[in-house]
Amino acid sequence: MTAVYKSLTNSSAKCATANGVPVKKNKQRVLILSSRGVTFRQRHLLNDLYALLPHSRKDAKLDTKTKLYQLNELADLYNCNNIMFFEARKGKDLYIWMSKAPNGPTVKFHMQNLHTTSELHFPGNCLRGSRPILSFDATFNSAPHLILIKELLTHVFGVPKGARKTKPFVDHVMGFTLADGKIWIRCFEIRETAVSKSEARTQPMEVTEKDVVAVGEKGETKINLIEIGPRFLLTPIVILESSFGGPVIYENKEFVSPNQIRSELRLSKAGRYNQRAEQQIQRKAKKGDLGLRTGKERPYGKLEDRVLFA
Repeated sequence: MTAVYKSLTNSSAKCATANGVPVKKNKQRVLILSSRGVTFRQRHLLNDLYALLPHSRKDAKLDTKTKLYQLNELADLYNCNNIMFFEARKGKDLYIWMSKAPNGPTVKFHMQNLHTTSELHFPGNCLRGSRPILSFDATFNSAPHLILIKELLTHVFGVPKGARKTKPFVDHVMGFTLADGKIWIRCFEIRETAVSKSEARTQPMEVTEKDVVAVGEKGETKINLIEIGPRFLLTPIVILESSFGGPVIYENKEFVSPNQIRSELRLSKAGRYNQRAEQQIQRKAKKGDLGLRTGKERPYGKLEDRVLFA
């Protein structure tokens, strides 16, 4: 069997280069790891992404948050050319670094509205190790930095054919939609159901926007999309030229840090407290002038009985 397998593989390789144009093999491998301080929901999201990407390699937590250039050495050690690093801050904020090792570029995202597969309870499901179809919004072709982000997301989430632990099936879709300056990521199952002849004759089939009717050798089949999970939201912050370093080639001026938002909320609450404190001081001073405060005697006037009939 080994000789037969080798002969078949050699013949297929010769057919691939028979026309004189060599077929370039897509070799992508992703290193997934996180920093210290991630919450349980963030850790479950990392496990969900690791299960969806059979060409990925999960590593232990990184102890440092400043020397991120060490990730290039880890990627070289595990033979990975893509890096997805989850950076947790203050137990509240989560940032994702996606990089092409070892030469870059690197994109830093801020993740919001993350929901894991276990907490969504969607009825959809997909085969473990299957390859996804990547669906990008047409807005990704409108700006140079969006084209770069689209290419990087394709390298990270696109499972190459014949990769490690992959199965020869395509049964789910990953959708990337750009709205309000943020990237909305969803995952759907491709469910195909056969239409019976009696149902097709008696009543017309209702087709929604997510449904497609295909006609094959065995008859009509109804294809619809059912969400699986996980779902999350990415806001691009900065793009670096090299891997975890180098000059900044793009910066999102509209991004507001979560620390600044929380600081403004604290200042607004402090302003309301100061206003209440000033009102209380004014009220005490007014009561003191009228002699209504306890423990302080009001000065007698010249026309009071105690002064006239003393």
